[in-house]
Amino acid sequence: MKIGIIGSGVVGQTIGAKLVERGEDVVLGTRSPQKLEDKRGMGGSLGEWVKKTNNKGRVATFQEAARHGEIVINATAGTGSVEALKAAGEQNLNGKIVIDISNPLDFSKGMPPSLTVCNTDSLGEQVQRAFPKANIVKTLNTMTTVIMVDPSQVAGGDHHVFVSGNDAAAKARVTELLKRWFGWRDVIDLGDITTARGTEMILPIWVRLWGALGTPMFNFKVAR
Repeated sequence: MKIGIIGSGVVGQTIGAKLVERGEDVVLGTRSPQKLEDKRGMGGSLGEWVKKTNNKGRVATFQEAARHGEIVINATAGTGSVEALKAAGEQNLNGKIVIDISNPLDFSKGMPPSLTVCNTDSLGEQVQRAFPKANIVKTLNTMTTVIMVDPSQVAGGDHHVFVSGNDAAAKARVTELLKRWFGWRDVIDLGDITTARGTEMILPIWVRLWGALGTPMFNFKVAR
């Protein structure tokens, strides 16, 4: 499957490498594809990423990645998500599933971060409003990156991931891909895109748990 990833930091690199490993055709989109040796946030350089994929993963512009993808993954920092997706081109997102992993985290005052939007709106909703002809599905935003692609690293995979979105078929497709791509067993459909408010507002407690536990290697399980 052709996958376009918007965002070249640690989340985009980790997900992209895993998908290439699984045999998917991945283009990683970045603002500066010509600068392969620059370190990208908490991730490595894109040159290192390409080598990690045995030169099977490709690096391109946001627009080229979005055009390439049958499914597009938004792995940008939340404060720049709408701008980055606009740079990718609305015409390249229309009619496609856009898996939104971003979070509305504001680090302007240091740690812990606050949320740029909450309670009555969410970043997921803002992305959906900006791209009304795309099918936005919020997921994977409630855990650290390595767990996204390998849930077995915590409690043998016995924990949950959530999906939110307006289109039932898109959510069903993303649920199937989460299981096939990454091995998720327990996926909870929370409802329409407004339910992304809940998963995004998990982040403040997630950050505090990281501090209390001294590790990001944990996730949420709904006991019922």
